[in-house]
Amino acid sequence: MFLKQCCAGLLLMTLPAAAQDAPASAPAGTTTTASLPANTPASAPAYSRDTPVEKLASDPAAVAVLNKDLPGLLTAPEFAMFKSMSLKQLQQASGGDLSEVDIAKAEADLQALPAH
Repeated sequence: MFLKQCCAGLLLMTLPAAAQDAPASAPAGTTTTASLPANTPASAPAYSRDTPVEKLASDPAAVAVLNKDLPGLLTAPEFAMFKSMSLKQLQQASGGDLSEVDIAKAEADLQALPAH
């Protein structure tokens, strides 16, 4: 019971005031945006330069992008050491091996993938 009350309290704290006063359910056939916080974009890009490499490696479409834009990244012997890092972190730690241009190209291609 306590956990349920805490979760409900957290939900109310994160929802805009208008959404807190909204009815619990909308009539059938209507759509509402009250369930989304006001600062959440309707369709965020699937991936960015801040996405961990291991998450990208779990999506075949993202793997194809990385293999095209950053060949050898996913097959590098050091993969286990950097898989939890984002592309941004990798670029910063690469000592110039990964350029900003390389990461920007990969990010643009990753963001072109459908959101999921």
